[in-house]
Amino acid sequence: MYAHRRSPVERRHRRYFMLMGACLVLFVLAWGVVRLWSVPAAVAMCVVAMVIPPIAAFIGNRREPGERWWDESGDPESDRWWRELDDRGDTKHPR
Repeated sequence: MYAHRRSPVERRHRRYFMLMGACLVLFVLAWGVVRLWSVPAAVAMCVVAMVIPPIAAFIGNRREPGERWWDESGDPESDRWWRELDDRGDTKHPR
């Protein structure tokens, strides 16, 4: 069977949108349905929904091992210079 391997960017986007979708569902359910039975439960659901967006932002922007997308500046000379520094094998200042 064919297994589709997602790129790191696709995985980050998927995680982010799943978390934000859960946030939206919690908020809508809290004030559309749950408040009819329990206002404190609806408020608790909204508090949980309030915490999700910052977590989603962290997860959506977290890099995976081996990713270099944040290093590319668009300036070929600068990018070449940084690649040289990465490849020099500096043992004095380990990362």
